[in-house]
Amino acid sequence: MPTLYGTKGSGSAAVEAAMRLAGQPFQLVDAASWLPTPGLEKLKAANRLVQVPTLVQDDGTVMTESAAILISLGLRYPQSGLLPRDPAQAIRGLVYIAANCYAAIGVIDFPARFCAGCDDATAERMRAGTTSRLHEYWRIFADEFGAQMNAERPGALDLFAAVVSRWSGARAHLAAERPALHAVLERVEGDPRVADIFRRHWPPK
Repeated sequence: MPTLYGTKGSGSAAVEAAMRLAGQPFQLVDAASWLPTPGLEKLKAANRLVQVPTLVQDDGTVMTESAAILISLGLRYPQSGLLPRDPAQAIRGLVYIAANCYAAIGVIDFPARFCAGCDDATAERMRAGTTSRLHEYWRIFADEFGAQMNAERPGALDLFAAVVSRWSGARAHLAAERPALHAVLERVEGDPRVADIFRRHWPPK
């Protein structure tokens, strides 16, 4: 059985939802670089960057990088609808989120990793500037990829956008600046096939 390393509120939510849509059972191991859980050492052995999600497939193949995992699942299980028949634009959107939005969140969460001798004031300036840039990335995503989104039958792009937009104030920003995309993301999370996954990762307030 495949093993997925991840934790609550992390990018593993998108892979959990994708596995659900593909009808594939998996073992979930609670692990993350910032959590001293029993699964952490196993995660380190599977992924030297200690990043989640990390998916170890049933043949032992290790898949890392959220977009790559989602693309691989879409290709492996075409009946799942994770990727459309012509997947070029969906793949472009997945890579856009990974390269721009997800990367910016890494700076926001861990500014010291990207700044030698980073003091608190510098870290805060980095967070503020990167958050502004992240929100611009999401406005561009809405304009460029909004037409690709499908709340009626969510695929990999929809799941990934719903998860990554949960961080660094992006969802509230979209509600104000791109309400159409915000509405789609809310409907994706409410899909009855995956709604329980989103509720577990982000319980209603």
